[in-house]
Amino acid sequence: MGALSDAAAMRHMDVHMEAEEKYAEACLAACGADRLARKLQLEMASCLASDSCTPPVRWGPWLYYRRADEGKQYPVLCRRSAALHSEFVSYSDPSAGFDFTAGKRIEQKLVDYNKEAERFGGYSYEELSEVSPDHRFIAYTMYDKDKDSFTLMVRDLVTGTLYDKPCADRVSNISWAMDGKALVYIVTNEERRPYRLFCSMIGSNKDDILMLEEHDENIFLNIRHTKDFRYITLNVFSDTHSKVYLINASDPLSQMTLVWEGESQVHCIVEHHRGQLYLFTDAAREGVPVDSHYVMQSVVESSGPNSWKNVFVEEPDVILEDVDFCDTHMVLTLRQGRKLRLCSVKLPLTEDIKVPTHLSDLHPIDLPLPSDVCQIVSGPNYDYYSSTMRFTISSPVMPDAVVDYNLLNGQWQIVQQQNMLHERTRALYGTSFAVNMGRQSSDKADFSNDDFVGCAWNELSEYYACEYYDVPSKDSVLVPLTLVYSRKHKQDGNPGLLHGHGAYGEILDKRWRSELKTLLDRGWVIAYADVRGGGGYGKKWHQDGSRTKKMNSVYDFVSCGEFLLEKGIIQENKLAGWGYSAGGLLVASAINFRPDLFRAAVLKVPFLDVCNTLLHPILPLTAIDYEEFGFPVDHEEFLAIRKYSPYDNIQKDVPYPAVFVTSSFNTRFGVWEAAKWVAKVREFTQYDPERPVILNLTTDVVEESKYLQTKELALETAFLIKMVCNV
Repeated sequence: MGALSDAAAMRHMDVHMEAEEKYAEACLAACGADRLARKLQLEMASCLASDSCTPPVRWGPWLYYRRADEGKQYPVLCRRSAALHSEFVSYSDPSAGFDFTAGKRIEQKLVDYNKEAERFGGYSYEELSEVSPDHRFIAYTMYDKDKDSFTLMVRDLVTGTLYDKPCADRVSNISWAMDGKALVYIVTNEERRPYRLFCSMIGSNKDDILMLEEHDENIFLNIRHTKDFRYITLNVFSDTHSKVYLINASDPLSQMTLVWEGESQVHCIVEHHRGQLYLFTDAAREGVPVDSHYVMQSVVESSGPNSWKNVFVEEPDVILEDVDFCDTHMVLTLRQGRKLRLCSVKLPLTEDIKVPTHLSDLHPIDLPLPSDVCQIVSGPNYDYYSSTMRFTISSPVMPDAVVDYNLLNGQWQIVQQQNMLHERTRALYGTSFAVNMGRQSSDKADFSNDDFVGCAWNELSEYYACEYYDVPSKDSVLVPLTLVYSRKHKQDGNPGLLHGHGAYGEILDKRWRSELKTLLDRGWVIAYADVRGGGGYGKKWHQDGSRTKKMNSVYDFVSCGEFLLEKGIIQENKLAGWGYSAGGLLVASAINFRPDLFRAAVLKVPFLDVCNTLLHPILPLTAIDYEEFGFPVDHEEFLAIRKYSPYDNIQKDVPYPAVFVTSSFNTRFGVWEAAKWVAKVREFTQYDPERPVILNLTTDVVEESKYLQTKELALETAFLIKMVCNV
C-alpha cells in the first residue's frame, strides 16, 4: 500500500472495494442473511435506547445537556436555568418550559453541531469541548476532513458570536484560565505529536503566546485543569521519563512549577483540594514497580518531586481503579477480584489521621450498587462545589444506569436508564433535588431523605443469568470468563459468541447491549474472556499480554473457547468469535492458531497486518502502540510480532471459519489491512462456499447515526446466525 496521497493507488483501492462490496452482497443474499438482517434491524430498533437527550448536568446556575432534533444527524448543545421552574425539570426532556418573565423559551441553544458540520463540508464531529468557569464562553474542536485535523474555536454563549481567535488547527488539549478570560491549548505537529503550548487572551487582537515548544520527537505534552479551576497541570511524557508541572490558572504566563516526576509510560493525574495536591498514578514507588494505581498527597505551597506521601496503606488484592473529587468528598472505585466497590471519603482528611492510613480508618461510606457490576464510570461532575456526583453503572444483565449519588446523606437516584421490558426509558422529574443539587458546600445544607426518591435497579437478572468461571490457560494461569444467557432458552449445547480484547490494559466491555438481546432470545450464550493484555486485574496482567508476551492473550482466548466446548456450554461447531480493533487482532490470531475451534467470527475495524504497520506506518502511531505490540526494529521483538501477527500466520490448505470483517477509510487501522488479510485468507485456505470471508466497507458516519449503527449490527448478527445455526 502506498501513501494516502498516491492517487493511482487510491483509485486501485476504490476499484477493489467496489468489487468487495458486490461480493459481500452476493454472499449475504446466497445464505439469506440480507433478508434476516432487515428483520433484525426492525427488532433491534425497538430495543435501542430512544433517548433524544442526555440527562442534564448541573453546573452552577445552569443545567447543560445535548439533545437531538428529529431528522437531524448531529446533536445540539443546550442549557437552561436550574432555578427557573425547577419543580418541573424533566431529566428526559429538560427543554420543556417557557420563561414568561423574559418572554422566551427556557432553553438556550449554545452550539448546533448540524450547522457546524455544514461549515466543514457536511461532515464533521466534535472531539473536545470546555465551557468556561464563568459560563460565558465555550471552546471546542471540530474535525476538518480536508485537513484531517481538529480545528479550535471559541464561541460567546451570550451573543452566539464565533470569535476570530484563537483559531488553530491540530489541537489536542484545551484548558480555561483566568476564570474564562484566557484559554491554554496544545497543538500537534504533522506526525500528531503534541508539542506546542499556547495561551490565548479571549477578545484580544494580539497573537497567541507560545508558552512552551518541545523539539524532541520523543516528548509529548498534555494539559488538564484541576476541578476547582485553580491550576492547570502540564504532563510531559517521553520514552525515558514522565513529569507534571503546575500552572497557576490565575496567572498562566507565570513560571510553571515541577511537582512530580517518574519513569516513562505511566498514568498520572494531579488534583487540587483546599491547598493540598492529590496525585493518582501507577508509577513505581521508590523505584519498585506497582501493580495498580494509588493516591499520594502533597502541600501545594511546598510541592515538588520529593514532597509526596502515600494516602492509603496498600491492601493485598485490592485494585484502585479510579478516584474523583468534589469540595466535600473523594470517591474511590475499587476492585477486588471480580467485585467492584464505590465508596466516598470526607474531605479534607481529619488532622488526627496521619497518612499513609488504612482506608477503613477514614470511615468510607459504601454507595449502593446492583449485583453483577462490571464497570463504573465517573460522570462529567463539572460542579466542584456540589456534593452530588454522577456515575454510570454497568452490568452484563442490566442496561447502563446513570446515577446521581448524594454524598452528604448517601441517597441515590437513577436519572436515566433504559427499561428493556417495556421498551422505553425511565423518565424522572426534579423536585427539591433539582434545586439542592448545586448548592455550594459552604451552605452546610442538610439534605433530607426527600432529596432522592427511592429507586430500584432496573436489572434483567430474572430473565437473563450471569455466571463466572476461571479457565486454566496454556501455562495454567486462570483466565476470568463471564457468561450471559437467557434463563428461558438455556440448554446443553447452545450456540455461542466469545468476545475478547486484551490490549492497552483496557477493560473488556461486558456491559448489557440491547443488540445482544437478539442473540440471547434465540438461545445464544454470550461469553467474555478477560485475557491477559487487558485491564481490571493489575499492570502485570496487562504486561503479560503485550509485546513479546502477546501470544499469552491468544492462548487465553483459545483456552476459553475450548472450555466452552469441553463443558458442553456451547455445542461443537457452533462457537463464534467477536473482536473490535485490537480485539480483532486477538480473534484473528486465535483463528490462525485454532481455525477448527470457530465456526464464524466478526472482526470490526481490526488490526491485522501488525509487522508492516509497525515498520512502515501509513497512519501515525504513538509510543503507546509500540509499547503495546512491540518494536519490530528489535530482532527478538520482531520475531515475537511475526508469531502473533494475523496476516503473517494464515494456515495453508486448511478450512477456516466464516469471517465478517468490517472496516472503513476513517479507522485507526487502515482499510487496506483488512483488504490484504481477507485476500490472503481466500488465497491460502480451503475454499468453502458455506464459509465465506466477507469484507464489509462501512461509511464514515456510522458512529453518528443510530439508523446506520443498527443496520450494521443487524447485518453482523444475521451473518452469525446464518453461519452458525444453519449448519
